[in-house]
This record gives sequence, structure tokens and C-alpha cells, in this order.
Amino acid sequence: MTSPNIKRKLTAIMSADVKGYSRLMGEDEEATVRTITAHRGMMTALIEQNGGRVVDSPGDNILAEFSSVVDATQCAVEIQKVLKTKNEELPENRRMEFRIGINLGDVIQEGDRIYGDGVNIAARIEGLSDAGGICISGSAYEQIENKLALGYEYLGEHAVKNIVKPVKVYRIPIGPRSKTDRASRRAKGKPMRWRPAVMIAAALVLIIGGGLVWSLYLRNDQIPPTGQQEKEKASKLPDQPSIAVLPFVNMSGDPGQEYFSDGITENIITGLSKLPGLLVIARNSTFTYKGKPVDVKQLGLDLGVRYVLEGSVQRSEDKVRIIAQLIDASTAQHLWAERYDRDLTDIFALQDEITLKIISALPLDLKGGEKSRLLAEGTNNLDAYVKVLQGMKLLRGRGAPGDLQKARKIAEEVISLDPDYPRGYTLLASTHLMEAMRKRDQSSPQSVARAFQLAQKALELDDANIEAHLLLGRIYLMRNQDEKAVAELEKAKAINPNSTEVIHALGRHFLQTGRPHEALALFEKAILLDPVHAQKSYVNLGRTYRLLGKNEEAISVFKKAVHNQPDHVNPRLELIASYSASGKTEEAKAEVDEVLRMNPNFSVRDFGRRLPMKNPTQKDKFLDLLRKAGLPE
Repeated sequence: MTSPNIKRKLTAIMSADVKGYSRLMGEDEEATVRTITAHRGMMTALIEQNGGRVVDSPGDNILAEFSSVVDATQCAVEIQKVLKTKNEELPENRRMEFRIGINLGDVIQEGDRIYGDGVNIAARIEGLSDAGGICISGSAYEQIENKLALGYEYLGEHAVKNIVKPVKVYRIPIGPRSKTDRASRRAKGKPMRWRPAVMIAAALVLIIGGGLVWSLYLRNDQIPPTGQQEKEKASKLPDQPSIAVLPFVNMSGDPGQEYFSDGITENIITGLSKLPGLLVIARNSTFTYKGKPVDVKQLGLDLGVRYVLEGSVQRSEDKVRIIAQLIDASTAQHLWAERYDRDLTDIFALQDEITLKIISALPLDLKGGEKSRLLAEGTNNLDAYVKVLQGMKLLRGRGAPGDLQKARKIAEEVISLDPDYPRGYTLLASTHLMEAMRKRDQSSPQSVARAFQLAQKALELDDANIEAHLLLGRIYLMRNQDEKAVAELEKAKAINPNSTEVIHALGRHFLQTGRPHEALALFEKAILLDPVHAQKSYVNLGRTYRLLGKNEEAISVFKKAVHNQPDHVNPRLELIASYSASGKTEEAKAEVDEVLRMNPNFSVRDFGRRLPMKNPTQKDKFLDLLRKAGLPE
């Protein structure tokens, strides 16, 4: 039975995207965002003036629908003419040219969204268009052939992905035409000569007919055929539902608003991470894709996830627009997409709404108690919330002069704005603990005591505040109060089972205190959650295997760690110890030579003095393995 919110209709679909968008972003992200924001505003205005409606505008793409193919085509011509004028004002390497595809087809409408083959065909033939050009389908051409005198060029029939029958495609010339173009039009009604790209596509089709199975992907789906490595990655996907939340793109036209779009992303990650039945990739890994072109299928394999969320944030004075779309990475199919235009004061409810929408689209059984944990933000004061986002971005800046003091000042302002907001206290506590860890001078005990006091205050306001439990756990570890430290970290892990910070801190404690069996699963999960920044987890996992007497497993892990950091001595020392423990003297000697090449003055004794191992028995055994391998005393 069809849902009452779903209906079918015949509509004209326009799909447009930027040719060479990845290059533009790679060369100058800020300039590209400013240009695409201006172009998108102009295009939206023209679409609305021609009776159309923008359905979606993720990344560099715009999807619109019209009740008339004539209106859609006239609008496309106007857009390309205006864009040509605007691009002439830009340096040649910064010009942003759109490709446009138009199709008349049957679609499914659900709310404001449209789906189906009609949309897919528009997107695919858009990929056949030249930069600054327009391509239309045969169904669209039949409706406008005698209504618009534009001069059409038949490009033949094209096999497009996921469409059973080949699609007739026509090009609408824009601007001056070349001699080759004019010659090709003399024989009216005959197909234009095939260009090299079309010939290559035809060759691929012939190969398919000959029995070799190839996948022809257009636009963002264009990846090489799946090889053995990709098959192995796909086979290692976790059994439980898994998701990566990519950094939402800042579409505000102001780089200074980057903290806001990042904060929205991080809050969604945090909300999803609280669900024990869902594996959520850490921000450290997903934020490495910030500002980069992404192939969703490949990303799913690289990060080991089934689902990907991407979107954009546009903040303008007291308004905010958020576009979000959930994608099945294995098929690149959209499961859910939505655009939200709200007052900025609704941002808390909006984040909750988006998070719940994602969960409802995933195969999860959300219990009532989990839902209440998911939605806890802690304040209704918008200024306090925004300042926390600014302060957190400063703390993640990792060392810029004055950032710590700026973050502290912001935290104090947050507490003044809303004394009952726990994150103001955890932000302030973090600045004191970071200061103590950096300086390690006489003032450090006072800084640690202040951080402890602030974390306790945050827990008085919200005993489910993971940041406060993590802060207390770290402070107890610094004070060698191990039982209290484990208790706080276990509480934090129960609140957020996907927190790599908590998981790694707990695993490292178990490793250092002689409990490798408990550490093993924690480090394995830390690698799953943060695969891009998994180096410290690899090292600790290897140490855990070695303590358990599993030297072959330790060697395999340490080889990965050395591959990740070939110029670092420490992973090689771990590999040397594992070779030595397993009696592989030749392999150990080769790595010893490499360490001495990198550091001719290396001394086991000097290295041991700097080695931060709590367990003296573990430390002595490790140093003895290095001596056994031949490293100088």
C-alpha cells in the first residue's frame, strides 16, 4: 500500500553540478565556497522566477523541478548565460562552470523530496554535458523541439547506470559554435560524430556485451572496478550498523563560521555515539575528509562503515539552513535527505530532530532511555551554546599562541551566561588540565585541583556528562588513584560506548597495570572507530599481543605501525622487541640497523630513562629484548 505522503507525478527535472569542483576546492577552499554560494543564490533566484522549485542543493549539486519542460530549458539557458558573464570576471583558473541535465519523467514525491528514474536520468545526462553546457533527454526534446528555437544536436543513445533502456540525449549549444560543430549539423537528423569520450563509453558497452562485467559510473560514482583489496575490506565490515558523519560544509560564505558547522557535525556525532547498538566513526577520522572530494563507496570501505551522513550548514544572522542526507555506502543510494530552514533559536531541537531522523532510517531498536540520553544538550541559551563551540575549536587548535587563554575566557563567559550549563565548566576544566600537562611546573598541582573542582561541578549539574567523567578519570590516573580512575572511565564508556578517548584511556590503563586481556578488545575497537588516526592504538594493541605471548600477531600489528610512521624510531623499537621475543634474529638485526641509521647515538639506557611505563617488570623486559636484539647499552 502506498503511503498517503507519497505520490507519483510527471515533472521536468533539472540537475546541475560544477565541473572540476574537486580541483577548485583543493586549490582554494574559501574562494570556492564564496563563488559557489554566489552562483547558487543566482541560480535559485532564476529557478524560482521561471516557476521552478529547488528540491535539494548538497555540495556542488542543485536539483530542481518544473511543471513545464519549456520553463526548465529556458531557465537553464538563462543560468548558463549569466554564469558565463560572471565567470569572465574571475581568473581563468577560478572560473566555476556548471553542467546541466534536463529530463521529463515520472517521479515519486514524498513531502518536498522527489525520487525515481526521472531524477536519476537527469543526473546521468548532466554528466554527459560539457562545462557551461546543457544536455536534455529524448523525452524533454519531444516537448520543446517546436517550441524553443535553440538548435539541438543529437548525441545518440546512451546506456546509463541503473536505467534499463538506453536514453536519447541532445545537446543545446550555448554561445559561439566551432567549425566542427557547424559541420556536424549540416546533416540534420543524423547523429553527431562520436567524440573520444563517447567512443570510450561505447567500447565499454561492447565489453559488457562480450561477457566482461564492468560498472560504468558517472559523476561521483566513478571508481575503478572492485579489486581484491576492496573485497577484503567489504568482508570486514562490522556486523552491527555503522556510520561515518562527514564534516558539514560551511555554506555561510564566511570562513569565520567554520566553528559553527563543525560544532553541528560534532554534536550529531556525539548524539549518535551514545547508542550502544551503533558503531560511529570518531571525528578525528571523518574530519580528515574536510574540504575534500569524497567517493562514498570507497569511503565506506576505507572507514569500514555501511552508512554515511553528509550535509551543509548556512547561517545568516538569526536564520540557519541545514541540509543533511544519509547514504548507503555499499550502493551509494540515498536513504533519506532533508533541508531545514529554521530560526537560529531552534538549533537545539533541530539537531535532535536530525539525529532522530538518522536513527529512524537505520536498522536500530531505540529504547526510551537511550532516546532521553541522546537528546540532552544542557542549555537553552543560544549564546552560551555558540561560545562553547568556539572554545572547543580553540582547544583543538593544538598549540596556537594564546588559544588556551582565549578558550578560558570564553568558558568563563559561558558560565556567566548560563551557570547551569555543564559544558561551560568542562570547557574551563579542560583549559586548566591542558595547562598543567603542558607546563609541568610548580603551578601544575593547583591547575589540576581547579580542573578537578570544575569537573565535579559539571557532574552536580548532569551526572551523565561524559566530558566530566573523562576529566576526572584522567586526573585520578595522574594522581595514581587507579580504582577511582577506572570507575570514572567505565561510567564515561557506559554513557558513550563509541568514545575513542575513553576507550583508549581505559585500555592503556589496563595495559600498564598488567591486565592485557581486558585491554585487547578496547584497542581493537579503538582502531575500528578511528581508523585514520589509529597509530597509538596499533602500538598499544601490538604491546598487548606481546604481553599475551602472541608474538606473530604483535609483529603483524607493529609492521603496520612502522608503515604508518616509517621515519619514527619508537614503532621500530616495538617491532624489534617482538622479533627478539619470537627468536627472529635476522629480522630484528635489520630493524636495529635501521634505528641506528636514523639515530646513531641511540642508547637503551637513555631510552629507558624517558620511557613512560608504569609497570617496572614490563619496562625491564622490554629493554632486555632491545639489548638481546643488539641495540647498544
